[in-house]
Amino acid sequence: MKKVSVRAAKGKYDVIVGRGALGQLPRATAKLGKNKAVFVISSPRVWRHHGSRIERLLGAARRKTILMNDAETAKNLSTVERACRDLVRAGADRRTLIVAVGGGVVGDVAGYVAASYARGIGLIHIPTTVVAQVDSALGGKTGVNLPEGKNLVGAFYPPQAVLADPDLLATLPPREFRSGIYEIIKYGVIGDVKLFEFLEKKMESLLRRDPAALQFAIERSVAQKARVVSEDEHESGLREILNYGHTFAHALESATRYRKYLHGEAVGWGMIAAAKLALAEGLLSGRDAERVIQMTRSVGPLPAWPAVAPSRLAAAMQADKKTRAGRLRFVLPERIGKVRCGVEVSPENLLRVLRECAAPQSAMRRRAGRSQ
Repeated sequence: MKKVSVRAAKGKYDVIVGRGALGQLPRATAKLGKNKAVFVISSPRVWRHHGSRIERLLGAARRKTILMNDAETAKNLSTVERACRDLVRAGADRRTLIVAVGGGVVGDVAGYVAASYARGIGLIHIPTTVVAQVDSALGGKTGVNLPEGKNLVGAFYPPQAVLADPDLLATLPPREFRSGIYEIIKYGVIGDVKLFEFLEKKMESLLRRDPAALQFAIERSVAQKARVVSEDEHESGLREILNYGHTFAHALESATRYRKYLHGEAVGWGMIAAAKLALAEGLLSGRDAERVIQMTRSVGPLPAWPAVAPSRLAAAMQADKKTRAGRLRFVLPERIGKVRCGVEVSPENLLRVLRECAAPQSAMRRRAGRSQ
């Protein structure tokens, strides 16, 4: 196992990465106060796989387990309210500790509940998906979606500890596992050439869930996320690089009402579109654009680009939190391992890239229609 420290305004916290990290849960909770009542927030399917072990590790400290729907469509204020009311009815107070067990949706909701309930209570993350282990459980971003856009209501609220155990990924369905690999690719593009080159050589091993490949990829991703958020906790500068691919991704998710894509899949499409846009803007070489696109496609087939007008997707991007005074700003790669933030692009280039991403899907739909 490896310990990676993250600096935050509320104090430093540790991310324990590696096989067996879950076994550190009793020590992590005791460190925060032996007399704290522990409330677990998880989902039914995650709890079926991991609940009995976590119950044993927490023992008598666990007061109650609150189960929530972990679909992206349930990541909303209604779910937050239900969880908070469950806490009230179970007698939670300001000394309560929440242990979030699940993927990104559970972590984001539980984090926002912890930030809001009694104006802030303790929080430990036990991420059970690749996306959560390398990205969403770290850095203190919490929040929920509105119909108008993704993650528009939330707070920066760091956890007291994160236990990222790759063994918890064994029960992930193949599609959900692949979805997380896109976030790992993101870290290679934005700042870790060694990780990107490793993925070019070892993608097949990673997709087979080879323990050594998985450990290396998760550790490198966690280390980079920790470095970035330690320097810029509240996204006032450097942290914006973590949004590579996400302006497109959030628009795709919103336009399809969070029902078509897993988050990582939307990020996969977003990275492809961002590479194409960087090429069109003259920021990225054709060779590096092809490497990014090829790497992203090597993970497996993505759900089709939606049958949504490019102008509608461009309009959906206006809800992105990086928009300033109505002007879209993108994170675009300059080369493998380096991106530029706050890039304002030609509207013509943006629409051309959106049409280009949709073109193969449109052709397939036309062929399907002629064959019927």
